[in-house]
Amino acid sequence: MIVPTAVPGAVPALSTVCSLDAELRTILEDYSAGQCGAVELWLGHVERFLAAEEPETLRGMLADTGIRAVAAAFQGGLMTAEGEAGEIHGTLLGHRLELCRGLGIPVLIVAGDAFGPLDPAGLSRMAENLAAAARRAAEAGVRLALEFDARASFPNNLQSAVALVEQVRHPALGLCLDWHHFTIGPSKEADLGLLDAEHLFHVQLSDLADVPREMAGDAERILPGEGSSDPSPLLDRLAAIGYRGAVSVELMNPALWRVPPRQFGEVAATALRRLLGQAEMG
Repeated sequence: MIVPTAVPGAVPALSTVCSLDAELRTILEDYSAGQCGAVELWLGHVERFLAAEEPETLRGMLADTGIRAVAAAFQGGLMTAEGEAGEIHGTLLGHRLELCRGLGIPVLIVAGDAFGPLDPAGLSRMAENLAAAARRAAEAGVRLALEFDARASFPNNLQSAVALVEQVRHPALGLCLDWHHFTIGPSKEADLGLLDAEHLFHVQLSDLADVPREMAGDAERILPGEGSSDPSPLLDRLAAIGYRGAVSVELMNPALWRVPPRQFGEVAATALRRLLGQAEMG
């Protein structure tokens, strides 16, 4: 049994990707009814909604449900893009930064999706691209949270992600720690000591079904506190640094997508409150 660690300053949230098959309006209404006060918005949901509706409608839905959008996930393709691909990803980034600014979303998660061989030029381009993206984000009043991917070439662990953020050294660039990628990749528990409140912008939480970590994929993500990946070391570190950002439940599990959002929201909100030692969702 996991003994909860009180992280009173953290903002508990649910990612809308946990209910990927549902419509965004239904998710917001049902999560709100389940006592969820904050969400990490999956950009696929948002952009599908905005294909038929105006941004003002979405702002009104958030206000009516009393839900804060604490982060948007995710922006990919920035790490090593160059030439025409770089222009395409740069244009998309601009659109999404404007979207975040318009909806009052403070954090845009950036995927650490550099796969395949990397030479020194590729590593240098990665830092340059992130620096340029951070400057654009700052102009929009948005912060970028780099999420390392355990399957990527670089960064695939917390230590390397911290080093990359430190290399860029821009106040609009920080970290998103996905506990799933921390658990299944080469990160070590001692690496949690590298986290500080200044550079940790967002946390994503899930647990791991009872499978070998080397074989675990997104389909093995389950509710935090119900599997083999005890988040206590992470929660202890969040408490120690006085973390006041969001902690979102993020599950990309097709089996859970079929669960009605109202039912999922109630169960997930309760599980997260229990882990954070909080009586109510943020």
